[in-house]
Amino acid sequence: MSETALIDLFAGAGGLTEGFLRNDYEFVSHVEMDLNAIRTLETRCLYHYLKRDGNSDDYSAYLMNEISRDELFEEHPEFNRDLYMNLELTEGNKNCVIEHIKSKVEVLGFESVEGIIGGPPCQAYSYAGRARKNMANDRRNYLYLIYLSFLKEFQPEFFVFENVPGMISAKEGLILSDFQEKVINLGYNLDVKIRDASDFGVPQRRKRLIVIGHRLEMDGEINFEKYRYRGTVWDLLSDLPPLEPGEGYDGPQRYAGKPAQPLKESGIRTDGDVLLHHQARNHNSRDREIYRRVIEAWESERRRLKYTELPPELRTHRNTSSFLDRYKVVAGDLPFSHTLVAHISKDGHYYIHPDRKQARSLTVREAARIQSFPDSYIFEGSRTSKYQQIGNAVPPLMSEGIARRIREILRGGL
Repeated sequence: MSETALIDLFAGAGGLTEGFLRNDYEFVSHVEMDLNAIRTLETRCLYHYLKRDGNSDDYSAYLMNEISRDELFEEHPEFNRDLYMNLELTEGNKNCVIEHIKSKVEVLGFESVEGIIGGPPCQAYSYAGRARKNMANDRRNYLYLIYLSFLKEFQPEFFVFENVPGMISAKEGLILSDFQEKVINLGYNLDVKIRDASDFGVPQRRKRLIVIGHRLEMDGEINFEKYRYRGTVWDLLSDLPPLEPGEGYDGPQRYAGKPAQPLKESGIRTDGDVLLHHQARNHNSRDREIYRRVIEAWESERRRLKYTELPPELRTHRNTSSFLDRYKVVAGDLPFSHTLVAHISKDGHYYIHPDRKQARSLTVREAARIQSFPDSYIFEGSRTSKYQQIGNAVPPLMSEGIARRIREILRGGL
């Protein structure tokens, strides 16, 4: 066991956590309000625990539906499930949570908390969220103050705060400037920048605000070595079985073929992986016809079909002046997908599979791959919840690059 540990706030399904686990960081607590998300994270952390010990047979049995999740955890009572806190952080309970974590630091024998990672729910900061009624007074605008409470109490060597780019302009910039001022007063130097996940090998254009705080004396911003996914979206999806709407399984099934080289290089699929969560939604005939037209427009003209270009019999929305790109294909011939967000949990119209013959939206596994989640990553809960967990997550390859660079800096490799 190392002498220090991390705290994981607003942890979600573990996209940000994953990168730090891959860089051998240990955690003293994970806090997340969504039950399915914290169950997903707990399952993934058990995977890393078993992998470290060279004993992945039980996890493989769970992948293959040979044992239940309860049986998996019963086989490993030594795995500390008390570190996973399923609760909503509020001003009313934050002090209790802080005291609980402090007791865990002592009981587990850690000398200190080295870092805090996480990002509050982004709905209040996103441009779409701010357009809704009553969002201006949404309490989620001020969850950054709870994050600050943990920084003030534990005084870690570093922190990583992640959110949507819209946080920069939220409340006319007052929220971010207040956050920056308060953490500077706590003694942190800041690196504040919008970073694109595609610069970390993720097959997706996805911009996020990343705030890194540290106590080191160094000039300028933190530099990250950029590297890109070396294939296309088709390379990402080509080994998966083609599906008609409604076909496929959430449980284990066979791959359709060998992975393309870029997919292997990314680590998204490795030898011994099992295909899970590859089940297509049902779609009505009208939507499938729209999907085909959207795909055809991209394939033949490389352009996005506007909603107003559809024949009247295919239109069901009265709004013909905005959201004209409400149907969008994930372009198979490009190296990056457009940004995948949690709205995919509501419908798949904005994330259409590039194959005209299939004429369907992405499966959970396809969405997970676009986010760079490996095929060994199991998502718990309903299909709707799985889509939401994936759409809300930090791409693991992005978090891995951030964690690796922070580790280098803290070890003196500026």
